[in-house]
Amino acid sequence: MTRDLFDRKLRALRRDRAAVIGPDLFLLDRAFDDCLDRLRGIGSRVEKALLIGCPSPSWPEPIGELANQVDVVDPGQIFASRVNGIAAEEDRHDFGEAQYGLCLAVGTLDTVNELPLALHMIHRALEPGGLLIGALAGGNSLPALRAAMIEGDRIAGRAVARTHPRIEAASLAGLLTAAGFEMPVVDVDRVALRYSRLGDLVRDLRAMGATGVLAERPPPLSKSTARRAAEAFQQSGTGGRTEENVEILHFLGWSQYSRQAAN
Repeated sequence: MTRDLFDRKLRALRRDRAAVIGPDLFLLDRAFDDCLDRLRGIGSRVEKALLIGCPSPSWPEPIGELANQVDVVDPGQIFASRVNGIAAEEDRHDFGEAQYGLCLAVGTLDTVNELPLALHMIHRALEPGGLLIGALAGGNSLPALRAAMIEGDRIAGRAVARTHPRIEAASLAGLLTAAGFEMPVVDVDRVALRYSRLGDLVRDLRAMGATGVLAERPPPLSKSTARRAAEAFQQSGTGGRTEENVEILHFLGWSQYSRQAAN
């Protein structure tokens, strides 16, 4: 039996904490709005849509322009409850079979333990000709944070995994194909952010529910390690600010019968 990479309970708690402190939506809204623009370009309306990940209670409304019914699933209990959705894990929840003409998944699939299984279950839930569209953090996201953490741990004479592994665009396209999706498309939106302090970056990640949820928890940062990490982060910048980058992988795939349905 394969051990979980991510702590399932902690993952939900991180989203609940973000909901309580007030989620920071600047990256999530960017990804969500981009997905909506792509959907409007396709132009078709469906009977039922599934939204996976809903950090804002305003998100279902614009999807309602494209579907008569919008069902919501979120890993966090609080986010789900605010829109009368279901709190569930994407690789453990039965979405049903041929239930939806559209699935929109934003901001959660990067921390699913069994992503191939989650994609398979989403594919199963789509009706013939159904569409999956979404976004997740992947590729070379948060390189400045990773480098600062490595430098901080260097003074303790150890190398510790403190950040999440990220899926690459080519690998995600392969997983979509393996799950049964046709005509998969994956492209990258590279977002540059600038911070004066490492603590400001961590604060934003916390408000997005995006801090560490590794099942094998690293040892806590000592004061000296945290101080050195903060120094390294500042020293890597210019003009008093350090550039951090996030790669948002936008993905799209049609259910396996999409070509037949289009004929």
